[in-house]
Amino acid sequence: MPPSIELCTIPQMERHLERAVTALKSLQRADGHWCAELEGDSILQSEYLLMKWILGQEREPLVDGRPAKTLLRLLAYLRTQQREDGGWGPYPGSSSDVSASVKAYFALKLFGDSPDAPHMKKARAVIRHLGGAERCNSFTNFFLAGLGQISWNAVPTIPPEIMFLPKWCYFHLDKVSAWSRAMIVPLTIVSSKRHTREVPSDLGIGELFVDQDARHLLKATNAAPRGWKRFFLAVDGALKKLHNAGGTPWRQEAIHRAFEWIETRAGQDGAAATDGVAAIFPSMVYWQIVLHALGYERTHPLVMRAERELDAFFVTLGHGEDAPIRVQPCFSPVWDTGIALYALADCGITVSDDSAARAAQWLVSKECTFAGEWQRNLDVPTAPSGWYFEYANAHYPDSDDTAMVAMALIRIAPNDDASPIHAAAKRGVRWMMAMQNDDGGWAAFDRTQHRSVLDYVPFADHNAMQDPSCPDITGRVLECLAWHGYTTEHAAVRAGIAFIRARQEHEGCWFGRWGVNYIYGTWQAVIGPIRCGVSRDEAWIQRAGAWIKSIQKADGSFGESADSYDDPSLKGVGPSTASQTAWAAMVLQEIYGVDDLSLIRAIEWLCATQLDTQSAADPLSNPDGDPAGSWCETEFTGTGFPKVFYLRYHLYRLYFPTMALGRYLAAHGRGLRGVRLFDKGERAALGL
Repeated sequence: MPPSIELCTIPQMERHLERAVTALKSLQRADGHWCAELEGDSILQSEYLLMKWILGQEREPLVDGRPAKTLLRLLAYLRTQQREDGGWGPYPGSSSDVSASVKAYFALKLFGDSPDAPHMKKARAVIRHLGGAERCNSFTNFFLAGLGQISWNAVPTIPPEIMFLPKWCYFHLDKVSAWSRAMIVPLTIVSSKRHTREVPSDLGIGELFVDQDARHLLKATNAAPRGWKRFFLAVDGALKKLHNAGGTPWRQEAIHRAFEWIETRAGQDGAAATDGVAAIFPSMVYWQIVLHALGYERTHPLVMRAERELDAFFVTLGHGEDAPIRVQPCFSPVWDTGIALYALADCGITVSDDSAARAAQWLVSKECTFAGEWQRNLDVPTAPSGWYFEYANAHYPDSDDTAMVAMALIRIAPNDDASPIHAAAKRGVRWMMAMQNDDGGWAAFDRTQHRSVLDYVPFADHNAMQDPSCPDITGRVLECLAWHGYTTEHAAVRAGIAFIRARQEHEGCWFGRWGVNYIYGTWQAVIGPIRCGVSRDEAWIQRAGAWIKSIQKADGSFGESADSYDDPSLKGVGPSTASQTAWAAMVLQEIYGVDDLSLIRAIEWLCATQLDTQSAADPLSNPDGDPAGSWCETEFTGTGFPKVFYLRYHLYRLYFPTMALGRYLAAHGRGLRGVRLFDKGERAALGL
């Protein structure tokens, strides 16, 4: 339980901020960047283990020489993720998910867990209660078919001939999300080759299917209208008949083109360097399966590199050769460093501080100078720039990271327009402006428009086939533009504000595409417009503030579970977290000013729950072993694919509260010891 909340004086808050900044700096890497663990759910462990079986590597050492028993350490962690009801789900506290549960059960059984063991009986019961393994989503079915548990007829057909579709075609690859492209193209080869490893019958999972007849039939598991479901099932049936007849005359050329597409996005050369296909777990797994299906030996350089890049995602929990291991979905260094630097800027820190200077230099070195797929959707050619999320992912810079980095860089080098730091930030803004969509908003990776039919194809059940404009990214872009001198006088700003206003929920909040959920969306949607010049007194802004106040808890904190994605009546409802309390506090300060009582209560909660030396040493208070000055937060407050995949950013619990405390104290003209106080002009620029 958190300590009782007591009134906290400004000098005491300064000491809390000092501890937070010290903790944040202590986690910085030697070259200037931050990169904390990015934690996902059980499917990362189970899919990795199922992949090893498909590849026939379940008893072989890893590419770096670690013994085969390393896989048992992933199994050990997978067992800890099982719920009390016997299933597995996308985040702590969620309902059990049939696809996640089937994959976990199958992985455990393949590696020796007896189906008669109590935990396996419980898993089997919950899977059958949820409708059985025949209810799994399409991406799970690729693994089940690859191990002979279902017919390939039950898997959506993704023909490699899509590589030949003309640009004007509704289903052209450029019109789906960047992450979907990176998964779909490898799956075109998997779908056409249908490589299958038959496992012994006693290791199969026939017991998980309620309807054995439905086991081998394709089912539309997304929310497509009935007519569209029938249409796409008929198309899939026709494609399967075509496959059985040997495919089109261009099948081999299509496979060759798909292979080249993937290999290019797994490159490591120069400006186009990428650490794995799109630098994300799913496409990197499918790439290994593609290489295996096409007959590449494990000693081939492409295979060895693919294995090394994926195995780099391992995180060892504890010490010793038997310590459990979990798998990250990717790395988040640019994101972590951009936000950490922005938080330091909110504390009054500039490049005169060594920590900020090193972070800025590292970010400048990560500017993307490669013209990737994003250029194909632009109306006017634009020089490459921007930032991606990972260490190297040159094909996929994104507007969210670019906005965060560009405003962090401009802030920590004030009054230095000629510096390389400012120059990089300005190039990023120029690139970002070219990415604005026709609806006025910004998406993540591409300049796009919404195409509803794309969400109806059978393999669109990951709920992220598209990358449309969203209020949270649009709000962050506007916040960035404000720091670069843009106001409501600019047409792009006005269009962005109009987009945000049009998507406000009737309660006054906004949906959060990339963070959980309505607290995150509202935080992002409100601050950017205000910084660009929208009056805090406008009715829609006041409605947002009223909603934030309405969900504050009695102790001053805020929290929201990812349950709100499935049940919107749970908007703003969930366990208290440091990151979400910080987001809400920044909204309150932006709208109501520094003397608002709700804001003060939120700041005092952050101070009261900060880890001190004693609580940091207590495993119960600090299960992640964070330094004193941080906060404990075990909840998932990041979003990958709404309703499907969620994330726990291990630095959210530190740099966002630091940001909120820094802004609050800056409004009082106060801050860190050894850092000059904010003058009147700077406070006005902060909107304080």
